[in-house]
Amino acid sequence: MADALWAPWRNAYVSGTCSDDGCLFCRIGSSDEDAGNLVLCRWGSAFAVLNRFPYINGHLMVVPVRHLALFSDLSAAEAADVLHVVGLAEKALQSGMGCVGMNGGWNVGRCAGAGIEGHLHLHMLPRWPGDVNFMTTAAETRVISESLESTYARLLPWFAPGAGN
Repeated sequence: MADALWAPWRNAYVSGTCSDDGCLFCRIGSSDEDAGNLVLCRWGSAFAVLNRFPYINGHLMVVPVRHLALFSDLSAAEAADVLHVVGLAEKALQSGMGCVGMNGGWNVGRCAGAGIEGHLHLHMLPRWPGDVNFMTTAAETRVISESLESTYARLLPWFAPGAGN
């Protein structure tokens, strides 16, 4: 008997039916629907948002509000805000999800793997001993053990002012 991995929330991404009304991050950055967009926090000119198509539970992104492609395009204030949110996300992933390691990075340009070109964003992925990060490489499969809504509810309190930040 074969095991089934259930991920119906990925259907919009796989089928190509995701909205293509301009830049996703610009829409999220200008929206006040934080819960609906899975925005965990806003700090000055940056925000943290859960990835709707995660590689692992807790996969989030830190995004400058202004539409720009490169770190060298950030003002000093924007760079400080982005790094502040990275620090908040690091603490939230460690405290809220109990991760003991983290991967992070960014992709500039389609050839580098950017799914959203032109709007700089950093990926942050929590890691645990024995997690399933090999599945993506070996089986082209993601294993997500918790709904996005549950992950959002679990992480959100760690971004609140005074939550160990």
